[in-house]
Amino acid sequence: MPVVAAEVVPPQLRTPRPAAWWIVPVTLLVGGVVGGVAWLLLGAGWSVAEATARQGAIQTALAAGAGVGAAVTLMLAFRRQRHQEHAAHVNAYLAERNAALAEQVAENTKHDATERRVTDLYTKAAEQLGHDKAAVRLAGLYALERLAQDNPGHRQTIVNVICAYLRMPYTPPEPAPTYNSERDRKAALRAARRRYQAARAGIPVPAELGAAQEADDREEELQVRLTAQRILGLHLCDDRPADQRCALPAAPAFWEGMNLDLAGATLIDFDLSNGHVVDARFEGANFRECTDFRGTSFIGATFTGSARFAKATFRGIAWLDKVTFAKDADFEWVTFYDHAGFDKAVFAEVARFGKATFSGEAGFRMTIFGGMARFEEATFIEDAWFFRVTFTKRVWFSKATLAGNTWFSRMVMVDPAEAHVWPDGWQLEMTPDGTGRLVREADSALTKGT
Repeated sequence: MPVVAAEVVPPQLRTPRPAAWWIVPVTLLVGGVVGGVAWLLLGAGWSVAEATARQGAIQTALAAGAGVGAAVTLMLAFRRQRHQEHAAHVNAYLAERNAALAEQVAENTKHDATERRVTDLYTKAAEQLGHDKAAVRLAGLYALERLAQDNPGHRQTIVNVICAYLRMPYTPPEPAPTYNSERDRKAALRAARRRYQAARAGIPVPAELGAAQEADDREEELQVRLTAQRILGLHLCDDRPADQRCALPAAPAFWEGMNLDLAGATLIDFDLSNGHVVDARFEGANFRECTDFRGTSFIGATFTGSARFAKATFRGIAWLDKVTFAKDADFEWVTFYDHAGFDKAVFAEVARFGKATFSGEAGFRMTIFGGMARFEEATFIEDAWFFRVTFTKRVWFSKATLAGNTWFSRMVMVDPAEAHVWPDGWQLEMTPDGTGRLVREADSALTKGT
């Protein structure tokens, strides 16, 4: 924003009084003296004594008139000096004010020049993201990254651009087939022969060659997207311990206070470990893995605002261990195709897992639910661990499906008398150490019968 110069306080000038307030009395006084002298001089029948007395009076009056004249002259000189000092003061004020205005204009001109340069760089980098060559798109991403690093005020805008790029439709490349030297050699010879024949005949490239080019384009686009994700992961990562973030300075590469909007995006091996963002939107996002056992990682991330994952799909391992959700966390209708780990995660407010599907193992070990925990109609196909979980408020497991082995043990129930809704056929039992566990009603009845 433009630089505003410090306000220069004008001098406190007093409006000079009109000269009439002292000129008129002096004029009357001088007129009176002159009139008195004239009356004395024009008088007749003076005696010697009277003439001598009148002569003395005239001399005294003339001396007084001379004194009055000197006083008037002195007052005029003082007034002139006073006016000159005021004029000098006003000129100094105007000079200082003009200098401040000139400095402000210079600063604003410099600011405008900087903004124009940033705008030009931003426009060129954004245009590069739309180029058909992957190398040019990569250059655009790196230009945006450098621009955001040097201009903190533009970071959120640049993060929005990168997120918008990742939200563009994209189909990842198919996994490479198993290597077979003889088969691949014959396929390469056939492709070379078709290219040679097409070139001699002047006909378009065969369809299978166009498909190969499309596969190459997908692979190149994958590298561009991985780079965009790495930029976000690098600059949204805050490695400071959670309890020392106020005391320790952040790393220069950390972009604080960013929001993410990746709703509907296709994200491959997305890694936001130790990320620190405000609001995050991942509704309908498609999380996929490119490398076995890598998957999607949010380990140690912190969301200070709302985190929305509704209807997202995780194809591959989903690591959400030690994640802190300071506001509502929405995982309704989410599908986890592989392991989903929420070990030691903290849900400060409402955690919604309604109608979520856990196709692999679901881990909620030592997880803290500070608000309501909603698992209505959630489906757990494989094993589910709720070991040493803390439930602070009400819990809903109404119509939840537990198809695999499920462990509800050593749970901390802050209010066991709350109207909790457990899965059908399960009931809460409190243990002597103050923790609780869920047991199947049939097992509980069998234990009591024995």
